[in-house]
Amino acid sequence: MPLDIRTIPCLADNYAFLAHDPDTGDTALIDAPEAAPILAALAETGWKLTDVLITHHHYDHVDGLQDLLAQHPARVTGASADAHRLPALDVQVAEGDTVTIGSETGTVIDVSGHTVGHIAFHFPASKAVFTADSLMALGCGRVFEGTKPQMHDSLQKLAALPGDTHVYSGHEYTAANGKFAMTIDPENTDLISRIREVAEKRASGTPTVPSLLSEERATNPFLRAHDPAIQAHLGMEGANATDVFTEIRTRKDNF
Repeated sequence: MPLDIRTIPCLADNYAFLAHDPDTGDTALIDAPEAAPILAALAETGWKLTDVLITHHHYDHVDGLQDLLAQHPARVTGASADAHRLPALDVQVAEGDTVTIGSETGTVIDVSGHTVGHIAFHFPASKAVFTADSLMALGCGRVFEGTKPQMHDSLQKLAALPGDTHVYSGHEYTAANGKFAMTIDPENTDLISRIREVAEKRASGTPTVPSLLSEERATNPFLRAHDPAIQAHLGMEGANATDVFTEIRTRKDNF
């Protein structure tokens, strides 16, 4: 049975996620922006928190952890490369390592770029990948510590996953990302339709996360640096996709 995954709004625009294995009763939290909404979700569901999976060290992904663990002791897993600036870890992992939520096994993917040591967690049986601030709905995270080519390589790893994978990213930035995407890919009819759907969801207070990877491939400009229409729009016909990505990310920084 696939994981039962709940999206939990936190802070101003963050998301945390609870992933529950109905077969074993085990439950993992992916990132801990703040404790209160996560504690409320655990109380509502009656789920027992057994694991916390941390994607990276930024405060808006870890600040709620201490208060959560005070009420729900759990095993904490994070990147060995980032262990020196993460909360105390019980398990340190790197790319290619496996993690478990109950009976389901996931794989760790190094998605450095936004930070060095950022990781994602892919659970293929549940068609889910938790990407935090690497691949986002209609966007990608700002490159703070790594390089833009490094971020492009990280996103290519995620883009290679099956198209029916649900992308659980870390923020509700989709509407703003859509506005920028239109400056890069204005003739993309799939993008135009998606922006309309995003507006409808936000008007009703519905999260736009998760999104389907196939949808990201079709509409997210940061996954489309190879596309001839985007290259032509940027005046970069035939350019290396990494260079095109770098130009797109630079424009987003200044948008």
